Amino acid sequence: MAIAKSERLMNLTLRLMTAKQPLSKKRLRHDIEAYREVAGDEAFNRMFERDKDELREMGLVIETAESPEDGEIGYRALRDVNALPEIDFDPEETAAIQLARRVWQHARMSQAATGAMHKLRAAGVDAEPEPETPLSTLEARIPVREEAFEPLLIAARDQRPVTFDYRRADSPVAEQRTVEPWALEFCRGRWYLAGYDRQREAPRVFRLSRITGKVKLRQGAFTAEVSDRLDVRAQVERFAGEGATSTARIRLRRGAAHPLRARALSVTPAGGPAADEWEEVSLPHGRGLGAWLAEFGPDVVVLEPAELREDVISRLRAVAGAAAPAPEPDQQTTRPSTEEARS
Repeated sequence: MAIAKSERLMNLTLRLMTAKQPLSKKRLRHDIEAYREVAGDEAFNRMFERDKDELREMGLVIETAESPEDGEIGYRALRDVNALPEIDFDPEETAAIQLARRVWQHARMSQAATGAMHKLRAAGVDAEPEPETPLSTLEARIPVREEAFEPLLIAARDQRPVTFDYRRADSPVAEQRTVEPWALEFCRGRWYLAGYDRQREAPRVFRLSRITGKVKLRQGAFTAEVSDRLDVRAQVERFAGEGATSTARIRLRRGAAHPLRARALSVTPAGGPAADEWEEVSLPHGRGLGAWLAEFGPDVVVLEPAELREDVISRLRAVAGAAAPAPEPDQQTTRPSTEEARS
């Protein structure tokens, strides 16, 4: 039965690292069972050269010198050259490592994070925090529930174009997009893909939760150059509603829409009979704010500017299929009208 390649590479590594003197290819062929099974010197030479190159690519430092046994070129991997320096973390670094693992433990990167911790423990590194370290008081989480995350992560890493169906916030119908993925960013509790949209011939940002169906990898290279100075997070924030150019005034139901309150410029009680249930909030108004406000449904009422109010209502109409005209803000009494409640 043929010996697996992984076992062959492991045996070669162990033999080179335990050698007290350089070993020639002839000696290595004699000592390693997988090489003894190879028929012919030419086939063995090809296999050995491939294995040696692969070990070097993995980081193993293989030295060459004359073999004192037969005078031929010999090989060995000195322990002191290939050994890692002692790894030691201070309490702050240990806490950071542990926190990073906990952040990813419920996401698709959990396997890689757990594997990294196992490797540190195998190397004798204590990456666990001290019992009194208050990491569990408030733990961060990066959830990844979207199926599109993993294929997009691979595509961005390998620089491969992708195709997927994407539903915009103001449209119930998904359309196919071809994108050159640059990076994934976690912003305001959601994952976004930043990349070059071939149909629009411009950089675009896509929210992963709006990708429908499967992400398909495509052959070929990127057609647009990715700048070394590209600030992906800035792009994500701009398309996600950051980069305010004016101020919006809205009503929020008391005790609701806390993410909006976190960005509020001011919060005051609503006037009139609505004061017990509603508050008036001023928000930075930038691109994408309408899509964000629409997500809070009946807990948000847009007062001004008028174009933002119309944007929110049109988004909700597109999703709900409603066609009734929206009432004006001054028609409110204790509760907002039906159309306003939806905005």
